[in-house]
Amino acid sequence: MTKWRVVITDSRFAHYDTERQVLKAVDADVTVKHCQTEEDVVECARDAHGVIVRDQPFTERVMDSLGKCRVVGRYGVGVDNIEVEAATRHGIAVANVRDYAVNEVSEHALALLLSCARKTASHDRKIRAGAWDIAQQDPIHRIQGGTLGLVGLGRIPQVLVKKVKGLEFRILACDPFVSKDVAAELGVELVDLDTLLTESDYVSVHAPLNDQTRHMIDESALRKMKPTAILVNTARGGVVDTQALYRALKEGWINSAGLDVHEQEPAPADYCMFGLDNVVISDHAAWYSEESIAELQRGAAEAVAAVLAGGWPRFLVNPGVKQVVLQRR
Repeated sequence: MTKWRVVITDSRFAHYDTERQVLKAVDADVTVKHCQTEEDVVECARDAHGVIVRDQPFTERVMDSLGKCRVVGRYGVGVDNIEVEAATRHGIAVANVRDYAVNEVSEHALALLLSCARKTASHDRKIRAGAWDIAQQDPIHRIQGGTLGLVGLGRIPQVLVKKVKGLEFRILACDPFVSKDVAAELGVELVDLDTLLTESDYVSVHAPLNDQTRHMIDESALRKMKPTAILVNTARGGVVDTQALYRALKEGWINSAGLDVHEQEPAPADYCMFGLDNVVISDHAAWYSEESIAELQRGAAEAVAAVLAGGWPRFLVNPGVKQVVLQRR
């Protein structure tokens, strides 16, 4: 019999050979389930020593039922579906895969920005419907030399900065956790959010979703932006107030938006953004490439394996858990 039991709660990938290989090295058996509810998670992971989640909520109620659990690994960077403070109280390490899909998400943000700026998606739809020679009916402004504002300056936007150098942007960033030295080395000006919103031609959101950032981009923020400005969000849908953004786009407070993430996912059939022509929408796919999937699966499995082997993962979301675990030994 194996020493450890690990449960994967979301069956979304083509195979789980990588996870099984990584976890076999620490004498762990892997079970893959497709959970739909908290009850499903509790039922399948009740005796698990480690859990890997993607979309399923990992709540305190779930943790109360998992008496053996030592670690939960998240397929991804964001951990807004995991009650991190509760995990710490339970002595459960929370790990994510912070360094995966950096290239993919930065490229997707740029793709959305360019699609909005050049109006490629909306013009495609109009031309297919029979329109032609529509350029001056739908004014486009030059991209070169504009001002790009980054809400957050972590790994992804730092890579984005390097990728847009040829566009000769003036680049602003708002991030209280990034030093002036790091920003200066990137050629980025650190400013407050109001300055960024007021002066930017393009605003790209890269902030995590938490109590401080939820609806950070609200009506007040959107009204500070230029009427020609473009908003791009590849972070989390909840950072932007959907209803406020809908009004901003419909009433012309800003020019357009590129949205990969949404407050409700999957997007409902009556999603307000579907009725607007000045929005480019993707299905939370910025993270995706075949290469990034391989990195993601390996990274999540290695994080869980590290804890089961008696150590700590490379990306520990709740470092306070170390003290809790030490006190219980």
